[in-house]
Amino acid sequence: MTYLAKPRLHHPTLTHNKVGYTRRDYEGRISTLCAGCGHDSISAAIIQACWELDIEPHRVAKLSGIGCSSKTPDYFLGASHGFNTVHGRMPSVLTGANLANRDLLYLGVSGDGDSASIGLGQFANAMRRGVRMAYIVENNGVYGLTKGQFSATADRGSRSKKGVVNNDSPVDLVGLALQLGATYVARSFSGDKEQLVPLIKGALGHGGAAFIDVISPCVTFNNHSGSTKSYDYVRQHNEAVSRIDFMPRHSEITAQYAPGEVIDVQQHDGSPLRLRKLHTDYDPTDRYAALSYMNAHQARGEVVTGLLYLDPQATDLHLSLNTSNTPLNSLGPAQLCPGSKALEKLNASLR
Repeated sequence: MTYLAKPRLHHPTLTHNKVGYTRRDYEGRISTLCAGCGHDSISAAIIQACWELDIEPHRVAKLSGIGCSSKTPDYFLGASHGFNTVHGRMPSVLTGANLANRDLLYLGVSGDGDSASIGLGQFANAMRRGVRMAYIVENNGVYGLTKGQFSATADRGSRSKKGVVNNDSPVDLVGLALQLGATYVARSFSGDKEQLVPLIKGALGHGGAAFIDVISPCVTFNNHSGSTKSYDYVRQHNEAVSRIDFMPRHSEITAQYAPGEVIDVQQHDGSPLRLRKLHTDYDPTDRYAALSYMNAHQARGEVVTGLLYLDPQATDLHLSLNTSNTPLNSLGPAQLCPGSKALEKLNASLR
């Protein structure tokens, strides 16, 4: 299908956002994934989020690893920067790019095989270091490119399409992100665009490491009655902690609501994340309560979705390393190579 190009002509009545782009301008090539794949719904949500945020496509750097999920950056933001790394290495490549040019918005797209298996160590270090990025895992519980073997996120007791039972304990990337220090943690479902779009908008506007685990059913290998990551299972067991709206800082914020129904949480860049609480006793700013809440519902077989944790005072890797405010790729030889005296002073400070 990749040889089929999308038409360049757009209908003249298409709505333009504040930077002059239509929603079509945020699309990429035609998807080669299976019809009905949840990953395509995530791509559509990313397109919608970037269009609504008035992001210029060339300001985005999208990176991925290997797998069905890691193919998807080709299907959105065709005019952005892109890099497809080797299996599991997306976080380290993104970290290097982020350190070189802090002015771009970084979007990392990965899968459960890419991040929870070979890339688990890289995922962990990106979270604990606070790399400023929106890290999206498209989680279907299987290796779709290699005929549907269980991935590391498959639940114990779930069955494959052929009836094989998974006896291994699952890796919970949301729990790891909470424990490792991510400052924006959410879980969603590819079939719930109303929830997913504002979660992505919040992650892109966040000032630190933002992680979203999106359950995305594999219609070919993992969308049957024995799967815990099928469309039917997630819809039947979905426990939403919140419905959110995200308003960029430059937009006027207006709302009519009763006390206790809505809380506004200021993000690092000043943009407010509006959280409509469905459970009055749930506090999204308490990291350990979020982990306990998620584990309690998981024990009941419920999939908790929504914004699970947000640190409004998030910091990123640049602050901890005290890097230059000017992107490193914009510095000249005089700044990058200040001479032997500066090097001697630096070496002396490390003794």
